[in-house]
Amino acid sequence: MPSVNPEILRWARETAGLSLEEAAEKLSIPEARGVPGGERLSAYEEGRVEPTRPLLLKMVKQYRRPLLAFYMATIPREAARVQDFRTLPPEHSRTEEALVDALIRDVRARQEIARAILEEEDEAEHLAFVGSMTMAAGVDAVMQTIRETLHLSLEQYRARNPRGGLSGFKYLRRQAEEAGIFVLLMGNLGSHNTNLDVETFRGFALSDPVAPFIVINDQDNERARAFTLLHELCHIWLGQTGVSGTSAANAVEQFCNDVAARFFLPAGEIATLGHLRGAAFDTVRTAVDRFADERCVSHSMVAYNLYRERIIARDVWQQLSGFYRRQWKAAREADRENNRDGAGPSYYVVRRHRVGEALLNLARRMVAGQALSPSRAAKLLGVKPSNVYPMITPDARATSGLRLAQG
Repeated sequence: MPSVNPEILRWARETAGLSLEEAAEKLSIPEARGVPGGERLSAYEEGRVEPTRPLLLKMVKQYRRPLLAFYMATIPREAARVQDFRTLPPEHSRTEEALVDALIRDVRARQEIARAILEEEDEAEHLAFVGSMTMAAGVDAVMQTIRETLHLSLEQYRARNPRGGLSGFKYLRRQAEEAGIFVLLMGNLGSHNTNLDVETFRGFALSDPVAPFIVINDQDNERARAFTLLHELCHIWLGQTGVSGTSAANAVEQFCNDVAARFFLPAGEIATLGHLRGAAFDTVRTAVDRFADERCVSHSMVAYNLYRERIIARDVWQQLSGFYRRQWKAAREADRENNRDGAGPSYYVVRRHRVGEALLNLARRMVAGQALSPSRAAKLLGVKPSNVYPMITPDARATSGLRLAQG
């Protein structure tokens, strides 16, 4: 029987963003005979002690690596890291970054399955819009091609019906998926213990001419998700694979923000708030609230555009951003409290909403045609093999439960 490679034990821990002491605690390696848990773990990594299988399985879970990886002769070569367009806060931790890396690995694996099955079944279609534009074309030109390709209508986005009709985000997602883009909602690695704050990542795009993927952090509110979707679509049009955050300090991020903003706020609309120059904070905030609610856009985006158009000063914009950030956190905490009573949509309603209709329909169709095994479909959908059939079976209760899942 092959032996575990101790070098890979160390590599897996370090790429998970864990120190020896942190890993020992997560792996339940206690102090023994006066030897701290961290030192005991170090003995495994130095090859002085062979880990037991139960301990290895704990490492698989905590380090988020397949069991086979620990038996490889050399450290596996990682896929090229995606471009990082974020400006991260000082308190950003290695553990959070490791979770983002694990999330991207997971989605890349799903993308590979989706592309492979489309090619195997002769359904691969080269999507001409992927990588079709450059920043040199300008904000207006890029937005126009996105609008025309996806048949986007600002009027339809704003005319969402709160009594059961399409929400703004759902409308945009549907248009993107019908064009061949897979749009997933993911804010953790399957449990609330791995929740990723939007400060860590707001979304990312995996550009591909056959199976482009966009992932949006579902910890964010719906209006922000809509903006992020348009932002990540811009990355797809630019042919870029990368992860986005909340800051627009990067030139590419600012460009994608401007493209997205051009859809939600056409040139001229923000100018109607020109009277806010020099106004008091409360006056500006009240006007921003009313303006954003009328147009179904995020308050932060309106504030950002007021600053970009030099209607408000930088310090007022930062003050508004902080206010809306605190407001969003309070609303999210209230939602969590409301959901703790067990009410809400079923597991499958939530899962279907997160993976999106495009990926769900692909899995459903390929499993039905026996082109995709349940185990492979499970990897594609991010569920256990035993959950595949309930997941792909239409549920009459999904329509009513989906409204709760979107909150």
